[in-house]
Amino acid sequence: MSRLFGSVRARATLAATLVVAVALVAAGTAVLLSLRSNLLGEAGTQAERSAREVATVLAVGTPYADLSLDVDDRPVQVVDDDGVLVAASEDLERISGTGVDAVKPQPAASPGGEHDDDADDDDDDSGESLEPGEIGGRITVSDGSATIDGDTEDYRFAAVPVKTDDRGTLTVYAGAPLSAEHGAVNTALTVMLIGFPLLLAVVAWVTWLVTRRALRPVEGIRREMAAITASEDLARRVPVPDTHDEVARLATTTNETLAALESSVARQRGFVADASHELRSPIASLRTQLEVAAAHPELLDLDGAVADTVRLQRLAADLLLLARLDAGERPAEARVDLAALAREAAEGRAGVRVRGAEGPVSVAGSRGQLGRVLANLLDNAQRHARSAVEVTVRRDGDAVVAAVADDGDGVPAADRERIFERFVRLDAARSRDDGGAGLGLAIARDVAVRHGGTLTVHDAPAGGALFELRLPGDRAGTARDM
Repeated sequence: MSRLFGSVRARATLAATLVVAVALVAAGTAVLLSLRSNLLGEAGTQAERSAREVATVLAVGTPYADLSLDVDDRPVQVVDDDGVLVAASEDLERISGTGVDAVKPQPAASPGGEHDDDADDDDDDSGESLEPGEIGGRITVSDGSATIDGDTEDYRFAAVPVKTDDRGTLTVYAGAPLSAEHGAVNTALTVMLIGFPLLLAVVAWVTWLVTRRALRPVEGIRREMAAITASEDLARRVPVPDTHDEVARLATTTNETLAALESSVARQRGFVADASHELRSPIASLRTQLEVAAAHPELLDLDGAVADTVRLQRLAADLLLLARLDAGERPAEARVDLAALAREAAEGRAGVRVRGAEGPVSVAGSRGQLGRVLANLLDNAQRHARSAVEVTVRRDGDAVVAAVADDGDGVPAADRERIFERFVRLDAARSRDDGGAGLGLAIARDVAVRHGGTLTVHDAPAGGALFELRLPGDRAGTARDM
């Protein structure tokens, strides 16, 4: 069963068929009830008409023997105040539903027969006060059955009271057959029982075709994605239909995701290639020095070996931090005093001056990562400064800004974004030993972005470069400081 309805097309067809089935059953029930109500009302009207015809004849004093009660083979009873049957249809054999089961008039109920002298002063059972010769307006309707000349049918009976001059108040019961009502309802029910399954089959078939056509582009997207996965060719794209609907938007979003994935993979491959290239140099240098030392211990360059080892250690630490940032590592939500952190990073560095806010300037984040940002910015500034580096920490509305300026040559406007790329060195003449691996500024921007901030470069007042780190302020910490 799970495999049968394991596709969207099958579930959509089943759901549409069920909804239509429920709607058809509700509508069919309403139609049948309405039809039955209308037919019963019509039968009641016919019965009332027949009863009033007989009551009109009785109201003018027509004797019982002269009554014509066998009209259209409908059952008719005439009952006096005492509930005694005084007249009835000749072929009436059995009756129920009128309250009087007798089918043969009583012998005393002959035309012009005796009656109660006080009958003229009585009211009919309905509570109406009638004058002699008047027909009551309150009609009582009931359902029952009757057998006429051997044929038994269901009837709707109408009871009409009439006041006579010499026989008191009489009640005329006349029935109208319900066979038409039963036949019409049964016919409608039969049509529904035959038509509803056919209609549901048509709905299911049309829904199946429509959903197949609607989902055809989705199947094309799935096949192309499977082919991309098998070939590992991220340059391929899924087809985008011209329908401008949800499926087209899905295809567009899928292609955007593939483009982002292709860019990420290309960046990762470039990162691995650059990292391998950068690691090769200190490892080769260190190996060479160790091999020379093994063969000629007196030629061991211990300082060079230590320097290469330190450089290799720093490069490994940078690569590890970048890997954690690429993996989506979220910074800690600790309260960090950026002003104090800047003073710690500048401590012991020649030519570096820190100024700005004297009190705490708090931000939320990782103390270690933010300290790494400031250290990288100071390393970069000292590398390019002629004589002085200045660090400024201040509040700027809800943000906290840490600016590092130097008096060097600055950064050309065309390269102010490229310098934040990994393994980028603007000065090709610099050696790797002096210029680093080109990861410091890339790490600094990545950390700033992970903390919800920005890192940009501008022209410094002294003519060099001004790196501006802008982070969201810690409002809770600021409120406590105040």
